Amino acid sequence: MGKIISAIVLGLTFFINVHGASQMMLFTGNANPDLAQKVADYLEIPLSSALVSEFNDGEIQIHVEESVRGQNVFILQPTCQSRDKSINDNLMELFLLVRTMKRASANSITAIIPYYGYARQDRKTTSRVPISAADVALLLENAGIDRVVTVDLHCGQIQGFFRHVPVDNLFASPLFVSYIASKDLSNIVIVSPDAGGVERAKKFSDSLRGEGIETEMALISKQRAKAGVVASMNLIGSVQDADAVIVDDLVDTGGTLIKAAELLKSEGARRVFAVITHPVFSGNALDKIGGSVLEEMIISDTIPLRGKVPSNIHLISVSSLLGEAIRRLDQGESISALFE
Repeated sequence: MGKIISAIVLGLTFFINVHGASQMMLFTGNANPDLAQKVADYLEIPLSSALVSEFNDGEIQIHVEESVRGQNVFILQPTCQSRDKSINDNLMELFLLVRTMKRASANSITAIIPYYGYARQDRKTTSRVPISAADVALLLENAGIDRVVTVDLHCGQIQGFFRHVPVDNLFASPLFVSYIASKDLSNIVIVSPDAGGVERAKKFSDSLRGEGIETEMALISKQRAKAGVVASMNLIGSVQDADAVIVDDLVDTGGTLIKAAELLKSEGARRVFAVITHPVFSGNALDKIGGSVLEEMIISDTIPLRGKVPSNIHLISVSSLLGEAIRRLDQGESISALFE
């Protein structure tokens, strides 16, 4: 009987060693490999090996260079513009990486999308246009993803565009709050740059109060002539002799933000700061920010910076936030604490 039991134990050990429990594997495309490496360093694992390149005619070439069979695969790929890739290039890389993992029999596939491109096209504003944020969700869902992790979605309802896949929308604000709390600011006024951002600004203000820092709030009311063009701006609230902190999820060309900062200065603000999660920075945005009245702009690395970075930009990495989310998902732990 003892020999039989020993043989069973040896057989089970061999099965586990050969087939193994599912392990965590982290892959990346070309959108933001620096952030992916930081996340791998946080997790104390190597980045898994995959060739993501182009053929001569521009078609994307994918070759995963190690087995993913039965493994929990995490693909970190923001769908943003990067140093030499367009939004659509990076979106297609993500799509094909997911399909590759699916065909290679991965146990689960989680798309880590720090910046979700097309998020601003979340509804129909005129006839005969797509709801692109929803259509990108449909594309990724049909590709075979099992879960999405993102950071500071432009609109929270985008989570509902994924009909059969859970979405974890993480908040970068705790990282920013800690930095703002460490600075020598006084008479702080948290400013929402538009009506849609009031809830985001209020949460930021409440978090600072949780650190024992009293704040007031103000709102900039904007009238737009068209997308990306502001016709008029008015301040609701007071920033007199205050350190004003504009809180928003993204900056594109920087023009509207800079006008908002100038308005706050004209209304008596002592200094103007900005806290921005996603540095889209189209065109010459970096140059404009460098020459603006902004004392400092605090950003994250969800999108890689392109060009010379001015001295009034301070970068905080979201790698620990994403790394902890990946660790908890892989271990089957709750990630609710990351939403606080």
